[in-house]
Amino acid sequence: MNGRNGRFLSIALGVGALITASAAQATDVTVEHTDMVSGNSPVLAVTLTNDSGVSARILSYGATLQSLSAPDRDGHVADLLLGYDSAQEYAEKPNYFGVTVGRYANRIADGRFTLDGTTYQLTQNDHGNMLHGGVEGFDKRNWKLVDTHDGAIGSVTFELVSPDGDQGFPGTLTVRVTYALDEAGDLTIDFDATSDAPTVVNMTNHAIFNLGGEGAAQGILDHRLTIPASRYTPVNAKLIPTGELRPVAGTVFDFTQGRVIADGIRDGSDEQIVAGRGYDHNFAVDAGLTDTPKLMARLEDPASGRVLEVLSTEPGVQIYTGNFLDGTLVGKSGHLYRMGDGIALEPQKFPDTPNQPAFGSARVAPGKPYHHRMIYRLSVAR
Repeated sequence: MNGRNGRFLSIALGVGALITASAAQATDVTVEHTDMVSGNSPVLAVTLTNDSGVSARILSYGATLQSLSAPDRDGHVADLLLGYDSAQEYAEKPNYFGVTVGRYANRIADGRFTLDGTTYQLTQNDHGNMLHGGVEGFDKRNWKLVDTHDGAIGSVTFELVSPDGDQGFPGTLTVRVTYALDEAGDLTIDFDATSDAPTVVNMTNHAIFNLGGEGAAQGILDHRLTIPASRYTPVNAKLIPTGELRPVAGTVFDFTQGRVIADGIRDGSDEQIVAGRGYDHNFAVDAGLTDTPKLMARLEDPASGRVLEVLSTEPGVQIYTGNFLDGTLVGKSGHLYRMGDGIALEPQKFPDTPNQPAFGSARVAPGKPYHHRMIYRLSVAR
């Protein structure tokens, strides 16, 4: 991103209490109370800002990325995330906007899996399946703020302890999520978890983007999407993967060379588009599981010039084009959200991996912790 450099530091310790450090320090980190109290604790908002006009606002409720703002090619800054203006609305009208998803992102068939010979029944919240951690997933908890850090990279860390049996999952799981913004406009999210017993874990962020700006009337249909994946996982009528890894070549799922989203999102001749009401599918990135983040998806908005690259260590990326947004939710600035108004690019393990060994493993055990690093990389095409 041309011209991205520098930061300064400020740390807010509550509403109206702001301490500002020297501009020589390159990061701005503020912490403040919001309008909401959850579990007898205030919901906090932490804002990370760099000198290039990129900022991220994170709520302790759901460890939620409430906003991610960045300039366009003309320097105009806009919030790129669908969501709500107030913290309270995330509790009152939950729709996974920007939340940290866990214990298990995406779907587990029938809310059930077997681990080490024991079958576990999870809470079911999606046509008999478990979706995004169940009825009371991590998105519905007020996380503990444990650290903020200034310097060349500004960061905030939240922690949550999920007890044994939470939503049916075994093991007490201690989870940390760290958001870190650098001078270049990279927002890195680290997910770390340890368990005192064998369990399964799959975490991601569920931000829904419109690079034209949240609420932009044209939505994301004219955005261009590139995914380095030659295969994807088709689904059944309940959106559970069939187990097949199907080639994308010759289909509307071929994003290997870049494709305008409108080209395939409403193609009723493809049974998978019909099943998902658009794109709601996991792509098996060719590089697979890696130790360091690699490109999972690149999204470009020709009108604004904004570019988003999503990098991750995980093997799959779920593409969701807001198919269940039907105009009944009022979001930021009074905008009604509809199908195609935003897109989620969710790096993760494949859906239903605990029931499909060919997809790999989601197992976490004592001495074998979970770690997922993902990056939202913002830039501008001139």
